[in-house]
Amino acid sequence: MAFGWIDEQARARRRAGLVRTLRPRPAGSPLLDLASNDYLGLARHPEIVEGAAEAARRWGGGSTGSRLVTGTTELHAELERELADFCGFEAALVFSSGYAANLAAVTALAPHGSLIVSDAGNHASLIDGCRLARGTTQVVEHAEPEAVRKALGARRGPAVAVSDTVFSVDGDAAPLAELASICREFGAGLIVDDAHGLGVLGTGGRGAAQAARLAGAPETVATVTLSKSLGSQGGAVLGPAGVIDHLVNTARTFIFDTGLAPAAAGAALAALRLLRREPERAARARAVATALYDRLTAEGHEAVRPDAAVVSVRTPSADRAVRWAADCRAAGVVVGCFRPPSVPDGISRLRLTARADLTDEQIGRAVRVIGETRP
Repeated sequence: MAFGWIDEQARARRRAGLVRTLRPRPAGSPLLDLASNDYLGLARHPEIVEGAAEAARRWGGGSTGSRLVTGTTELHAELERELADFCGFEAALVFSSGYAANLAAVTALAPHGSLIVSDAGNHASLIDGCRLARGTTQVVEHAEPEAVRKALGARRGPAVAVSDTVFSVDGDAAPLAELASICREFGAGLIVDDAHGLGVLGTGGRGAAQAARLAGAPETVATVTLSKSLGSQGGAVLGPAGVIDHLVNTARTFIFDTGLAPAAAGAALAALRLLRREPERAARARAVATALYDRLTAEGHEAVRPDAAVVSVRTPSADRAVRWAADCRAAGVVVGCFRPPSVPDGISRLRLTARADLTDEQIGRAVRVIGETRP
């Protein structure tokens, strides 16, 4: 059989406790959500929903084509201007997803003959960007600036360092200031994925690059997703105008992909404007994450101190992580469950995401359920 090998892989996944299944959720649910990336609680906010609806009414259900043909509307351009201004960069380019934005940034800025220095803890989209790029990739130790220095110092020619700003597995932050200093020393570019920083870190949620005073720096390019703190869908690359123009002309996930749907652009723009008015949401998301960490560790759980809104609770094995997450759901609390190959170090985790709209009572309830269901 052409695909007979799939059956053996499926059996291997079952033996290892690594089977993944889709779980459609209803429009309304009584479950307490600590698994989504809706950090600011905006995905169902009336203003964001109306922003999506109004954009769909005005521009239609789809963008109708690639961005270079018919897929760029005035709404896309407006979102790009406001996103760049909010985050402190010269220009922005919106993509259909954060994944597509990362592929574009890495492949377009690491041509043949260049070196890519990639953190071992980077997100899969950055890893895939490195694989698709024509440059040579060197993976270095997680969050170790001196490893980046050593890699850049051993190579002449064009180079970029690539890193998440907040790593999605444990929620720890990258040493951005040190990375930027090293990149400037060697004349290298710095590409940072701020998917988990936008809306949570920086002044009023302007992101990790702004917090590290790198926004607008000539060597710094940031990617963001519109699907986490902004409660919508899509992604963007932020950077110098020359870099953005280069992506328009060379990035395959921009040139050959249908543009972001107007409803998603409208929702993201509405969320961005709400965040400008309510900057305290960013601080609240961080406070909720700290409260979760403090209460969990006080109960004896092994958790990683959060630098943004992700709280990671380590488990002894993949099968126990799956059972723990399932028991939490049965008790009314939804948590993430990260297992190999999603985690590069082989350590399974429950992954909790703090939301700005969680109450103290809900935080207490989540901690209680996690403790009561611990394997």
